[in-house]
Amino acid sequence: MRTRVMVVDDHPMWRDAVARDLTEAGYEVVAAVGEGAQAVRVARATRPEVVVLDLQLPDLSGVEVIRELLAIDPGVRVLMLSASGEQQDVLDAVKVGAIGYLLKSAARAEFLDAVARSIAGDPVFTPGLAGLVLGEYRRLAAVPAPPTDTPRLTDRETEVLRLVAKGLSYRQIAERLVVSHRTVQNHVQNTLGKLQLHNRVELARYAIEQGLDRD
Repeated sequence: MRTRVMVVDDHPMWRDAVARDLTEAGYEVVAAVGEGAQAVRVARATRPEVVVLDLQLPDLSGVEVIRELLAIDPGVRVLMLSASGEQQDVLDAVKVGAIGYLLKSAARAEFLDAVARSIAGDPVFTPGLAGLVLGEYRRLAAVPAPPTDTPRLTDRETEVLRLVAKGLSYRQIAERLVVSHRTVQNHVQNTLGKLQLHNRVELARYAIEQGLDRD
């Protein structure tokens, strides 16, 4: 089965070009739409696995669309593709659940690689933006949080979580631990369930808050 992808961008020429690149790369483009509300309606009907989303839309903001999409399907991967590299725009999108943020200046090969990595659950950012996001997570982690009961993770789940916090991809983690890519995915899914988190971006933030990136 081909991965189902939806493209949301209010510029017709850009939207069509992105949809064409995805189709040529072997993805099933279930829809290419220009408004946020329309994207939400189509997502309910087609259940895309990945949504390539512009930040600035004529009706809803990209952040509002992300919230709506995740309410429909918490497992959907939302990859932002925007002309804006403003710090607040990037952080706002990631905080509500975008798995990655790519600037429209990205090359075709970089974009297609980002889509593939998003499907695998790897956060992906235009160079320079990843450091911005991790820096914000570290800043937030410095703020004391109220005590909560910490779910019990296995030693291997904790080990995988530590490598996630350090920014390694699933493939790199698998090579480091000498296990399969599927085994790493299973550990991550189990950890997400125990921690009641929805995606790897939230997982990385949790791991950094626990100081696992410094171990």
